[in-house]
Amino acid sequence: MRKWVLSGILATEEAYLSHLEALLLPMKPLKAAATTSQPVLTVAQIETIFFKVPELYEIHKEFYDGLLPRVQQWSHHQRVGDLFQKLASQLGVYRAFLDNYELAVETAEKCCQANSQFAEISENLKVRSPKDCKDMAKNSLEALLYKPVDRVTRSTLVLHDLLKHTPTSHPDHPLLQDALRISQNFLSSINEETTSRRQSVAWKKGENRQLLKDSFMVELVEGTRKLRHVFLFTDLLLCAKLKKQIGGKNQQYDCKWYIPLTELTFQGPEETEPLTIPQVPDEELDAVKVKISHLRSEIQREKRANKGSKVIDRLRKKLSEQESLMLLTSPSMPLRLFNKNGKSYSFLISSDYERSEWREIIREQQQKCVKTPSLTSMELQMLTSSCLKLQTVHNIPLSLNREEDDSSGLYGFLNVIVHSASGLKQSLNLYCTLEVDTFGFFLNKAKTRVYRYTTEPKWNEEFEIELEGSQTLRLLCYEKSYNRTKLNKEDGDSTDRIIGKGQILLDPQTLQGKDWQRTVIPMNGIEVKLSIKFTSREFSLKRMPSEKPLGVFGVKISTVTKRERSKVPYIVRQCLEEIERRGMEEVGIYRVSGVATDIQALKTAFDTNNKDVSVMMSEMDVNAIAGTLKLYFRELPEPLFTDELYPNFAGGITLTDSVAKESCMLNLLLSLPEPNLVTFLFLLDHLKRVAEKESVNKMSLHNLATVFGPTLLRPAEKDSKIPSNPTQPISMGDSWSLEVMAQVQVLLYFLQLETIPTPDSKRQSILFSTEV
Repeated sequence: MRKWVLSGILATEEAYLSHLEALLLPMKPLKAAATTSQPVLTVAQIETIFFKVPELYEIHKEFYDGLLPRVQQWSHHQRVGDLFQKLASQLGVYRAFLDNYELAVETAEKCCQANSQFAEISENLKVRSPKDCKDMAKNSLEALLYKPVDRVTRSTLVLHDLLKHTPTSHPDHPLLQDALRISQNFLSSINEETTSRRQSVAWKKGENRQLLKDSFMVELVEGTRKLRHVFLFTDLLLCAKLKKQIGGKNQQYDCKWYIPLTELTFQGPEETEPLTIPQVPDEELDAVKVKISHLRSEIQREKRANKGSKVIDRLRKKLSEQESLMLLTSPSMPLRLFNKNGKSYSFLISSDYERSEWREIIREQQQKCVKTPSLTSMELQMLTSSCLKLQTVHNIPLSLNREEDDSSGLYGFLNVIVHSASGLKQSLNLYCTLEVDTFGFFLNKAKTRVYRYTTEPKWNEEFEIELEGSQTLRLLCYEKSYNRTKLNKEDGDSTDRIIGKGQILLDPQTLQGKDWQRTVIPMNGIEVKLSIKFTSREFSLKRMPSEKPLGVFGVKISTVTKRERSKVPYIVRQCLEEIERRGMEEVGIYRVSGVATDIQALKTAFDTNNKDVSVMMSEMDVNAIAGTLKLYFRELPEPLFTDELYPNFAGGITLTDSVAKESCMLNLLLSLPEPNLVTFLFLLDHLKRVAEKESVNKMSLHNLATVFGPTLLRPAEKDSKIPSNPTQPISMGDSWSLEVMAQVQVLLYFLQLETIPTPDSKRQSILFSTEV
């Protein structure tokens, strides 16, 4: 009897699948036509009419494919309960389909009236007969859209019959009982809704619950970072953990908590304790980046060698693990949520852009939604089960995790001019920040000056931003608050308010030309005008000798010190002195870009031996002075660590024996020409003092090594792994990443070494073994 019931289920499943197939058949050509000049339907109309049909087909195809072989190889011990339990757990997709059903039928009717071609299609959908594949029956779109509605009630009756013929001692019995319970609860909630809709139009329990936004995030739980997937629905926010079942393929969500939007607030009670964020050492993050770069290079090698997909899949799995680790350890910007009952939840996000995005969409939805009754455990289970199908973000959201697109972004320098803003309704104190992505995470790279009390700010400020595998440029516009006594309770670290934000993709093809590209970023009714220009690594690191014999930029360091009769060039001493005077507590000093026009003015002043340079510096933004110093080192005809010794430094840093490494690295350091050595030690001493103020300026030794490493150490052009073809700046990105990381590690080694002498020490004062 069990086999007979199951054979009947298989037959109805086959018929149901053919109905769903008939619905899906016109979907692809309609979608393809939607992007042409003569669309039959818009993309939005197609998505509304065929909402969740592909997902329903996938669910039932998997169920049918699992059940068929078990019935064909039948014995009275055969187990099928797991298939029915899984099918019941996916009823949340039916919830979404049913919530959209009336709108789907209404949209289809309107489209038929407006478009004769679609009317013809919708009346002549062909359904394949299960018994004879050649026999095709005509069905209307409306009739086929009703099939899933009908299926919900039938599935419960089928489970009754199967359970009736399954002995209580059979392992399937508890699983089928569970599946029946879930189905009955689902069906009764649907019936309750239908009744309440008829009784009252004003209150629609759970109707049209739709997913608005979802994302992987890091939640702080008792001081520990936990990876979560957060789902924002039209009436509630749900925080879930993605669980992988045995075998790794079957995934499901486990709900950690939810808050109805009517009970959610961003501001906690006055006595809320400040958030302590567990920081991950930069060295650990760097090690993960190195592993990611190695794995990406390996995947590319295997692809070129046409190795089997198993090898590549194994490498991709390792890459995914490292990217998950990167996502877990990188973000450090808090987003705090409070339930009106007093409970608080804390997330860590990588940039202010994403944080404000989440706040905006939640606040916007809070104005629309009505009070949600508490979910029963069954409703919560159904909603959580549906998340797997509803999710829009499927992978760890790193730019490096795109299988279809092997590009790893742009490497080089992006010059950005922030021109002006228009469309403001009232006069404000405004400034803009620029963010770019590196390894999938966004960092603040530049900040304009505050334009005081205006509706039309005209910054006209140029910045040079270093790109490391970057794909997107973001711009945020802030209103400056001068009231420091009023702390922003939402994030506790800023009183300034974001009034607009926007982003542009950094397209390699568009940016290959040497000309400036003008663009406008629209944001909340405001428009900000920008110009951008990209210089690839190959061109940005060309050694350009100076055309001014008495200048300092592009002139050998030994020539400058000899001419000045000094051990350290005047430009280095002046810049470091000014930064130590007023830049040691500047957030992001050396990382945040200075205004390019200010940097060029200072460069000209130093090159022409302008006696007023110190007065000029005292009036300039300290980031421009930091930028001038970096530019000086970058434009040296030979880097500070010299072409000849560079390969030795890169090799020495890889030694595993700590004694051998120290001996080797110090020996190499003392082999530098005297002006290079003394200048480096002078700079090193300064950078250590900057790092002592890390709690204020956010610049650790590692951050400083990341900024200065590739500037002070560069291979000779003939030894560089940077791609020589400027039209392919991306293909060798991973080799370049590994090279840069080696440069960072060399500088970091010296920054962390306590035995480096102070600038006025003599070379011979370091005692070490010469044997390596």
